[in-house]
This record gives sequence, structure tokens and C-alpha cells, in this order.
Amino acid sequence: MRRAWRAALLALALAAPAGAQDERVVAGLSTASVAITTRFAGSEILVYGAVRREAPPPLANPLHVIVTVAGPDTRVIVRRKARDYGIWINRDAVTIDRAPSFYAVASTGPLDAILSETENLRHGITIPRAIRAVGITEEAPDAEAFTRALIRIRTAEGAYALDEGGVELTEDTLFRTDIALPANLTEGDYRVRIFLLRDGRVIDLLERPIGVQKTGLERTLTLMSRNQPLAYGLLSLAIAVLAGWGANAIFARLRM
Repeated sequence: MRRAWRAALLALALAAPAGAQDERVVAGLSTASVAITTRFAGSEILVYGAVRREAPPPLANPLHVIVTVAGPDTRVIVRRKARDYGIWINRDAVTIDRAPSFYAVASTGPLDAILSETENLRHGITIPRAIRAVGITEEAPDAEAFTRALIRIRTAEGAYALDEGGVELTEDTLFRTDIALPANLTEGDYRVRIFLLRDGRVIDLLERPIGVQKTGLERTLTLMSRNQPLAYGLLSLAIAVLAGWGANAIFARLRM
């Protein structure tokens, strides 16, 4: 397996066009699409690449690689509960304009050591920077805590992941990493970004798309709910009635 992906990397490096930059990234993915079926229990994407050079690499500053995978952005309302007279109720709430439904970051080292804050702000690489939360400070006191809560919740669900040291870099030329995709993926277009860095600066960036789509019965039901809501509602009602009747019949037999 390792020989296969290394051979593919060398082929990519040789096929890449020459450019003005001293170092450029060429990369590939193990798959360009993910099919969500009724039995889908998660998947894994292999991201592999190589560095194409027109000159010997610098000796002073080490090379680092960061790989990010982002799902479709969604608008999220985050609420904070408070206990009032012994009852937990929603108290404060903020609206986060844009948060990726899935976001994974893998790197060759600790992000705070290999990535400058300027580059992080420019490219939105880390999980907090990938979340766009404009104006939330006006909606509630200590509004940044809501962003941290969203990250904590989605990390526990497997939707956000950080793997510092998860990118394997060989001889400052070949790299690879595996990104795990959870079972509860949102359908849509996913974006893979590969960053080359030296001295905290991004020296090259490559993007690759991945399509995540429901197939089979899952897709049929999804399209029906969007395009034929009345028919979908009647079908759901019929299934519920049949399920209830079947359960009642089973319990009736068990009592006999």
C-alpha cells in the first residue's frame, strides 16, 4: 500500500507543471466522492502529496504541512441553559453566521508552533477561525463562550477533529494523512485544503473537492421531502400507521 501511494506521489510530482515558486504542493485523494447509504457507518479519506521543487530546499526553516477538510457551512443558533426555580430553561442565545458542518485539521506539528496568527486569520485554518461569528458580541455577554461551546459539542460528536502530528512527512518531500469521516455527515460539497508552510508562513496552497451524496432509498426520501412534501408526509404517516399496527399485532400474539 505504501509503495503504491509513494509511486502515485512521484508521478504527480513529475507531471506537475513548473512554476515560479521554489516549492509547490501536488496531491491526490483516495476518493473524490462519498456515498451515504442506509448502512453508512463512516468512512476514511487518504490525503497524499509531494513537494515539487525547482531548487534545493532551504536548510534553516523546516517544512510543515497542514491538511483541512471542511463540510458545507450552516447557520447555527447556540443557546445556553440556566436553572430557574429548579427548572432548566434556555436563557441566552447567539446566532453564528457560518459554521462548517464538518471540519478536520491534521498537521505535522502543533499549530501554534508552525502557523502564524496572521496566516491563520487570512486562510481560516484552525477550527475557531473556520467559524464565522460576526456580531455575536452584541447578542449576549461573553458571546465567545458560545463559539467554544459549539466546538466542544461538535468535537464530542466527531464532527470537528484536530490531529496535531497526524500528517506524516518523509524527507521533506512526501506526505500523507488519513481523515476520518463520521456517520452523521451532511450532504454537500466538501473542500480539502493542503497548506505548505515555512517559518509560520503559507508558501503554497492546493484545494481539492469531495462530493458527499445520499444514494439509494436515502436519496429518494430526501428528494421527496424537498420536492413533494405532501406525498412525503402521507408516506411517513402511512409508515407510522403500519409500524403501530404491526407492533400491536406482535404484542397481541405474545399475550395469547
